Amino acid sequence: ALKRMLNFNVPPVKNSTGEPVWKVLIYDRFGQDIISPLLSVKELRDMGITLHLLLHSDRDAIPDVPAVYFVMPTEENIDRMCQDLRNQLYESYYLNFISAISRSKLEDIANAAIGANAVTQVAKVFDQYLNFITLEDDMFVLCNQNKELVSYRAINRPDITDTEMETIMDTIVDSLFCFFVTLGAIPIIRCSRGTAAEMVAVKLDKKLRENLRDARNSLFTGDTLGAGQFSFQRPLLVLVDRNIDLATPLHHTWTYQALVHDVLDFHLNRVNLEESAGTESTPAGARPKKKNKKSYDLTTSDKFWQKHKGSPFPEVAESVQQELESYRAQEDEVKRLKSIMGIEGEDEGAISMLSDNTAKLTSAVSSLPELLEKKRLIDLHTNVATAVLEHIKSRKLDVYFEYEEKIMSKSTLDKSLLDMISDPDAGTPEDKMRLFLIYYISSAQAPSEIDLEQYKKALMDAGCNLAPLSYIKQWKAFTKMASAPTSYGNATPKPLGLFSRVMNTGSQFVMEGVKNLVLKQQNLPVTRILDNLMEIKSNPETDDYRYFDPKMLRGSDSSVPRNKNPFQEAIVFVVGGGNYIEYQNLIDYIKGKQGKHVLYGCSELFNATQFIKQVDNFDNL
Repeated sequence: ALKRMLNFNVPPVKNSTGEPVWKVLIYDRFGQDIISPLLSVKELRDMGITLHLLLHSDRDAIPDVPAVYFVMPTEENIDRMCQDLRNQLYESYYLNFISAISRSKLEDIANAAIGANAVTQVAKVFDQYLNFITLEDDMFVLCNQNKELVSYRAINRPDITDTEMETIMDTIVDSLFCFFVTLGAIPIIRCSRGTAAEMVAVKLDKKLRENLRDARNSLFTGDTLGAGQFSFQRPLLVLVDRNIDLATPLHHTWTYQALVHDVLDFHLNRVNLEESAGTESTPAGARPKKKNKKSYDLTTSDKFWQKHKGSPFPEVAESVQQELESYRAQEDEVKRLKSIMGIEGEDEGAISMLSDNTAKLTSAVSSLPELLEKKRLIDLHTNVATAVLEHIKSRKLDVYFEYEEKIMSKSTLDKSLLDMISDPDAGTPEDKMRLFLIYYISSAQAPSEIDLEQYKKALMDAGCNLAPLSYIKQWKAFTKMASAPTSYGNATPKPLGLFSRVMNTGSQFVMEGVKNLVLKQQNLPVTRILDNLMEIKSNPETDDYRYFDPKMLRGSDSSVPRNKNPFQEAIVFVVGGGNYIEYQNLIDYIKGKQGKHVLYGCSELFNATQFIKQVDNFDNL
């Protein structure tokens, strides 16, 4: 959809040899967040985008170039667009709104265009219905700007008013509606009762229904519908509320992508690392060296990332090492190619300057960039994996992960929880708090007051902030009335002994003392719910889930699915926030089901630190 928009809203032709039309792209922060995970600067350039600028930055007039706008239809954005028209900044204007623009705002633009005598220059005005952020081929999140407006905390505040709740729900529904317009499919909706997810379901059903009834303006007619990959069978949308499972967002994890998100600064597919300033000593009295920040994009085009983002960390370390060795074998080849081309040293810019006058050069020119790209990815993952490993080792995250898995699967514990909390060498205060909250959430009976006091004292001695416990306590009391505690299966990770194999000499990763844990596939609550609903299994957990079909003439309040056949395609959406652990768990589950697809979406993506902050001080809001 973005490529079509950047091509002035006509589908790009695959084999056109001509130069693209050069143009500028003007976006707001929302537009930037939607585009950046999907299109690199190079891809934008290939589509003729020479400049991409923020709407509210100081922009110079470029009178002979068309401008493509991609912005939210907000008051201040529209004012600024009208100002652009008055200042005659560009040759022509293609206005694209991320979410549908209201009639009155459209009239504001029209008036400005008339006033500026620029009506003929406004070439197209489109509602793009793209108000969601796609992070993976099978994962999306609603928004990044202003995400505190739809956060877990916002939805679960005890003092929230009805109108505030309505606004939050409308925001979520607007994005989900955009998502289905882009997919070109009308889902069948299932949701749990009495939760925020149910409110979303009711509103989304109504919105889809109204759009389908409005035959003249329906967004789900002929030409768009076939475009979706789901044209022959409708997808299932499962709306889940975060409150059905608060343990997973706090859980320490063991797979690559989820670890990166848990311990590093990983945001919209970009990881920001502080490079440790070298060990060379600073002369006395000199300023300490500033740490360099480096950022890396972990994208779909990164083959290593695609292959290993769901793997347990030890496997990742081993694979990086193998890649490095295979590259070293080719390094001489790189040197040889460079010398053929007469570029010693690092000046890779010169490569493109050479004309291909000999066969030798041609082969060098084609294989060198490939090898250099391979080297770039190896360096990237060496740095990222090393940074993750430092956290694992300094905080003993392998021990936490294994211990929490045992708690969640009700296995016998080899060490008492008090010992874990009191161990000064294991973990940060926050790690200990996460462990304790998982124990508290997972236990069938809440610990007695005496025990609880003992735990609290140990946590305080370890420097923990106890504020989140009071919220989790209330939550647990409330959900206890509502339902039995969620079970997490009963498989525990198997340790394969400590790392001896990776310890061969010359490894980048010193894994000493880190447990080599191998995961057994077990379904988390969200995956289990999906499994019941997708395969139409009867289960007390999901039997009373509501059923909505926006295509039926009359909505009915039933739990009885009309569709008796299992679904091929499903979308799981978590209202109140999701995480990479759940995403990975769904992906692993669906791998075992041939020909089936599942997409994971959430209102926001948070790691444990961010989640703890949200439930931190509910009392003193």
